[in-house]
Amino acid sequence: MNSSLRIPRRWRLVARFTAALGLAGAVTLTGLPGSPVEHASAAPTTAKLRPGTGKRCDAKHLGREYDRTPVNSGFPTTPGTNFDKWGGDPKNFNYPLPGKAFDGLSAPTAAQKAKALSKDPDPEKNVQAWEAQAKASGDPADKAMEIYARYLSKSRPQSFERWFDKIYIRNEINNSKGSAFEARLVKDFQLVGPDWLCEVYVDIFDENGKRVGWRKFDAYNKSTKEFNEFKSNSALRSGQLAQDRVVARSMPDHTFRYTGAKNFSAAERRKIDAFNRDVEQMRPGRTNQVRGFQRQYNPIPQTKPIRGYSRYDTWFAPGCQGGPAGRVPLAAAGDCGTRGPLNDRVNGSGRTLSEAKQIQAEARRLDTRGTLPRGGPGGVDFTTLELRYVGGLAKGKGMQYSMKAGMMPDPDQNPGWGGQASMQLASDAMFTWLALTPDKFWVNLNPDEPDRVMDSKFATTDAGRVLLEADLQMKHDFFKAMDPKTDLGKRYWAALPKENGYPCMPGLRNWIEPKPAEVREQDGGIYILDAPLRLRSTAQKTITQGPGTPICDPDEAQIKAAQRVVDSMIVPEVEKTINTAPQYADLRRVYTSRVAAEWIRQQDAKKATDFRPIIDSNDVKRWPLRAPNENWNKDELFKRYRKIFTEGEFTYDIDTDHGVQVYIVGGVDFSKQPKRNISRTRFTVENRTLDTTTRTSMKSDDTSYRDTDILYLGGDSSGDTGGGGTDPSPSPAPSSPSPSPSGQPTPGHSATPTPRPSAGQSGGATPAPPRSPDDPSGDLAHTGSDTPVGLIAGIAAAVIAAGAGLVWWTRRRRSAGN
Repeated sequence: MNSSLRIPRRWRLVARFTAALGLAGAVTLTGLPGSPVEHASAAPTTAKLRPGTGKRCDAKHLGREYDRTPVNSGFPTTPGTNFDKWGGDPKNFNYPLPGKAFDGLSAPTAAQKAKALSKDPDPEKNVQAWEAQAKASGDPADKAMEIYARYLSKSRPQSFERWFDKIYIRNEINNSKGSAFEARLVKDFQLVGPDWLCEVYVDIFDENGKRVGWRKFDAYNKSTKEFNEFKSNSALRSGQLAQDRVVARSMPDHTFRYTGAKNFSAAERRKIDAFNRDVEQMRPGRTNQVRGFQRQYNPIPQTKPIRGYSRYDTWFAPGCQGGPAGRVPLAAAGDCGTRGPLNDRVNGSGRTLSEAKQIQAEARRLDTRGTLPRGGPGGVDFTTLELRYVGGLAKGKGMQYSMKAGMMPDPDQNPGWGGQASMQLASDAMFTWLALTPDKFWVNLNPDEPDRVMDSKFATTDAGRVLLEADLQMKHDFFKAMDPKTDLGKRYWAALPKENGYPCMPGLRNWIEPKPAEVREQDGGIYILDAPLRLRSTAQKTITQGPGTPICDPDEAQIKAAQRVVDSMIVPEVEKTINTAPQYADLRRVYTSRVAAEWIRQQDAKKATDFRPIIDSNDVKRWPLRAPNENWNKDELFKRYRKIFTEGEFTYDIDTDHGVQVYIVGGVDFSKQPKRNISRTRFTVENRTLDTTTRTSMKSDDTSYRDTDILYLGGDSSGDTGGGGTDPSPSPAPSSPSPSPSGQPTPGHSATPTPRPSAGQSGGATPAPPRSPDDPSGDLAHTGSDTPVGLIAGIAAAVIAAGAGLVWWTRRRRSAGN
């Protein structure tokens, strides 16, 4: 006994989770059914299966009843572990989301309010009247009035737009997405026959026998006595887990399984493991009583957009680049704009970290059935967002696009934010590369040339700003890599050639240029598989003097020796930083847009596209410097650079033969865009399912690449997801064996169980063909037919003439015996 609280030890575990079981109400809308939320009051002590609970899963989801349950029915179970993972390719499942077609509605005007409230003075009856009229007429104008009537039926604390997105659409998703995922699992894992019940309720009672709450499980196997919970986003609710602990204590012969459509995060795995440990303590000698199972599924909302009622955005939409950034006014939505899961995720992200945390918390609260995309609104690391597919360029069709991004490791505490800014930059950069002729693509940080920093038109765009700022950032990182306080820096200074006992280093010019990008041109588009950047370095003298006096005057042999040291030690380290570090994320994003733009340019040269009026127009007024950089100025950046060059930025204490010496040290070239279009065989082997993943990404807001934490999100000019949920290889109805209502195997299906991959097993892959050792160096690439052609030969001008950079000077000498 606990001497102060006098709580029996066996109840401490239950009491620990009681706070999570407070009364919670369902989020409801007038005229729409609410999503049931588990609830219980204080001190639950026992749980019992509700008599007569549940509906047969096969009848509910397949429309027929099977007389017996197949032998291999249910989920894979691996002995010795409580986690299983299906190794097959991802599948899709559809769910209805018709209300999303009205996401372009603005708050009702005074006239619209009056009309929306005109059917009946009773708010409930008024909504019902509009609902009946909209259903009978099929007129979207009537449906819009029904939506307005719902909003006006109660006093709302939030704006109409926020209510529509966070309440109306969230409720519609809760009501349909979870059920659709459940149906998919019933079909794929043969949860059929009399053993399997869906929507099973367990009642929870206090010590006086009064029912104080209930818990609904998605599925229950009467034979194995296993409770199943299905989460399309693989996120578990703490309140449900607290109730499950009560159920586990009261029903010691029952087990639990949580099945997710995505990878369980580390936090979710910890929850399952913790519950499993608790149950194992309750049941000595019995292991793995609580299990987790992962199977990759992509949800496809079924929405038919309606011009004039649906929201369209200007991103990647060639027909409406004259309009304002972001949302397209309804008046202009009839002939331009894009829609898609990426747009939705971007628009739903916070503009600041603080706003993102508020959005994330609110979304978690309203997600009553675990149907948010994985990680919630803050689950995407928008700093990694890069364009990875462009296609569908037929005249009048705009374009299709898909972008790649990573996942935030802990979105609830540190959600992703800034999606709109990243999306806008990628889109603006693509149009900038298309609009300006290549002779404008250069920047130059050379202390001797203050009047030739960059082209004046290029300087008015964020694409130009990003390139010039990346050049300056690269110089900072180059200096840091040389710091003798680090192991690399110490070895670097020791390896340099010496003159009179001092390390001798010539002035340097460093610049960034593309390495050969790997692409695949097929399916009417281009897949950008890898777009790495390279750092180049060469010796250069400048007229402008730095601080102090030159340390040495290297001859040709010393220059070559020093350059070899720089190329072998410093350049690889800084190049790695350029390709991976967050300070170059915008540069990488702008570069992948460059790859896409040049492909569009070449396709338009073959056959007119919607981009033709933009290409080579030299008009970039529609893609200006945007907030918070609207006042950015190339000359101000040059002044900062020149100050660093002439006054020094870093001081290094270097050991020399004459004691410790203080050294003071103070641009990006896309003139080539080399590509190697890999073969179909290699594309299939090394990027298995990427083509289907990309197509799915234009329909689903939660498309992972296989079982990784890499997301693909996309969109197009239609935004129609009405038929996008077909699987690459749809699973058949339950078989292996599939009992018919008469109990006999269904004709056409084998009575032999269909082999399944064991947990964690993936399909076999043949070794990748060897890579060509030839570096195309911007000249030749391969088309989809593997015929060498100049795929992207159009990038031939000096995009960025790299500026002069590093000159080594001595400011003062510290005597050490001299």
